[in-house]
Amino acid sequence: MNASEFRRRGKEMVDYVANYMEGIEGRQVYPDVEPGYLRPLIPAAAPQEPDTFEDIINDVEKIIMPGVTHWHSPYFFAYFPTASSYPAMLADMLCGAIGCIGFSWAASPACTELETVMMDWLGKMLELPKAFLNEKAGEGGGVIQGSASEATLVALLAARTKVIHRLQAASPELTQAAIMEKLVAYSSDQAHSSVERAGLIGGVKLKAIPSDGNFAMRASALQEALERDKADGLIPFFMVATLGTTTCCSFDNLLEVGPICNKEDMWLHVDAAYAGSAFICPEFRHLLNGVEFADSFNFNPHKWLLVNFDCSAMWVKKRTDLTGAFRLDPTYLKHSHQDSGLITDYRHWQIPLGRRFRSLKMWFVFRMYGVKGLQAYIRKHVQLSHEFESLVRQDPRFEICVEVILGLVCFRLKGSNKVNEALLQRINSAKKIHLVPCHLRDKFVLRFAICSRTVESAHVQRAWEHIKELAADVLRAERE
Repeated sequence: MNASEFRRRGKEMVDYVANYMEGIEGRQVYPDVEPGYLRPLIPAAAPQEPDTFEDIINDVEKIIMPGVTHWHSPYFFAYFPTASSYPAMLADMLCGAIGCIGFSWAASPACTELETVMMDWLGKMLELPKAFLNEKAGEGGGVIQGSASEATLVALLAARTKVIHRLQAASPELTQAAIMEKLVAYSSDQAHSSVERAGLIGGVKLKAIPSDGNFAMRASALQEALERDKADGLIPFFMVATLGTTTCCSFDNLLEVGPICNKEDMWLHVDAAYAGSAFICPEFRHLLNGVEFADSFNFNPHKWLLVNFDCSAMWVKKRTDLTGAFRLDPTYLKHSHQDSGLITDYRHWQIPLGRRFRSLKMWFVFRMYGVKGLQAYIRKHVQLSHEFESLVRQDPRFEICVEVILGLVCFRLKGSNKVNEALLQRINSAKKIHLVPCHLRDKFVLRFAICSRTVESAHVQRAWEHIKELAADVLRAERE
């Protein structure tokens, strides 16, 4: 494919994408396929001779689209949103064209420097403490990770390295192995499974702190666990607080647990993967109060801030905590500016070496929407979730299971878990809308998350009418 054909095919692909997005409402939100559907539809090996672009595009519609779950359908209410916008798509095209691997400033100066500035832009939108920003030669700074899972792991590994160095400086006879076997990390029992995975990869114990009646971690439960573990000779070193849990969008109490972490010299990592986007709105900024106690903070613009995956924003108060854990400098990666103090090499802030020019997506989206446009988008989703909450509350057969704060509603039929499992099975079998469940204590709960960029009140209303009809069928079948 030469430049001339690329121009032609590129315009065709833009048309295909635009038509897909405009017509997505008409596509069934969840596919009618079984595991293994795709392999019989394509050859067993790559073609020896080139295929035509027309054949490939035809196969996209014939082979790929029948197996796609349409996350951007206005009838997709599962998981949490994954961001999508036309400015971000255009930026991704440019990222692919430039094709740099920005592991260091020298590898592509613009890739590094735009990321540094965009992370400061975003930090200011959130009103993060200045200690987290990179400007004016501060000690902190931001970096784009691939996911919140990566950010949690990076924070845990940095915290592990920091505590080992501190303890060995005080007691040189201590081996790393002797320290490692005593290290213990903490999170709420509502934290995402990626926190547990970080503990597994990091080779440290991870303990779940029981949450309160609002599914939040509180100071008393954390303090009790710390005292018990210290009495057993363990070394508390790391804690993850979640703002906007995956199960029900609950918020750990940072103002309570933050000072404890600081007093105990534990690294506090704040995971706001979903909810963090809402903090750009002044009316939701209070949900972030207490972040000043954190050592690191992370959220995903690729969830709810119209920046397509992958773009997970992470800030640290002391960037040397990361670079001290991950810095390696083989000769082939060194450059003349690396010790100037004027720039950073992001390879020292992450697990992979290579990295894409992801800050282009932020730059395009922030400029083409503006802060006010992004705030309006968040507020619309929150308003729609409260609209759905109101509909549920008007039906005496249903109950709301936890306070609705942002764009997630947790609800269920009053009654047994079995009847709610049957309702969800009917909903997802009908494939008019798509939901996923969670467990809150011993209750099986349905989650209704406002996800699509194009979702409107009419879609929420239709979804509710559909749920009510299926609920009537389930309750009728239970009586029979």
